[in-house]
Amino acid sequence: MRWSVLGRGDPIVLVHGTPYSSYLWRDIAPALSRQRTVYVFDHLGFGVSEKHEGQDLSLAAQAQNFTRLLDHWGLSSPSVVAHDIGGAIALRALLVEGAAYRDLTLFDAVSGGEWERGLFRLILNHPDVFDQLPSYAHEALVASHLRNATQVGFRPGVLDAFLDPWRGPDGQAAFYRQYSQIHQADTVEYEPLLGELSLPVHIIWGRQDRILPPEYAEWLHERVPHARLSWIEGAGHLLQEDAPAQLVGHLLADMHSRLG
Repeated sequence: MRWSVLGRGDPIVLVHGTPYSSYLWRDIAPALSRQRTVYVFDHLGFGVSEKHEGQDLSLAAQAQNFTRLLDHWGLSSPSVVAHDIGGAIALRALLVEGAAYRDLTLFDAVSGGEWERGLFRLILNHPDVFDQLPSYAHEALVASHLRNATQVGFRPGVLDAFLDPWRGPDGQAAFYRQYSQIHQADTVEYEPLLGELSLPVHIIWGRQDRILPPEYAEWLHERVPHARLSWIEGAGHLLQEDAPAQLVGHLLADMHSRLG
């Protein structure tokens, strides 16, 4: 697994989802690093981390990897910020694997409920079809999926940067390999434990999220009653792209209120 550290101060770990990488934090991490030590990484099978046949890329395995990575870094109680399936990975590490956080921010994140939908379900139900896609059709599908995640559109060069890890025969195989192993069963296991969370939790959501619409934020908020819920208007699934300043503003405000 490839990772980077920048800044100084109390630790904060940024956890990406699919089909993204730590590139997603390119604006967020430097802004936070002025006051925090920021840890970013690519999940196994993503970005510039290793990708090959035979990898266990399930949410359960990624949660174990994340827990071991925190231990490798020597972080006993960092702040954690998680997006998309990064939310499920962070929650499973906390509730099942015994990881410990100072506080947790989840935005536009998989957490539980009936989230195995859309592209996830199609790939799970028709793996042979996706395995046979010609390269041009594969790239068009991934690009379309990425565009659907942003409400305001990508800046020049950003879409290509997100596509690069999934291009070519190896990248195409890696894309469907990771998607085919992401299952709702790995979040069902910890759902009954959500009400036991006692650490500070902040839920932030793009009001125009088409990947995980607002009802998923409400579902999570109902199950973590003490959590704060904040909406960002005019933003879709990728707050890092659609509203980076507002996202950083929320994270810095939380930091100041919690650290004093």
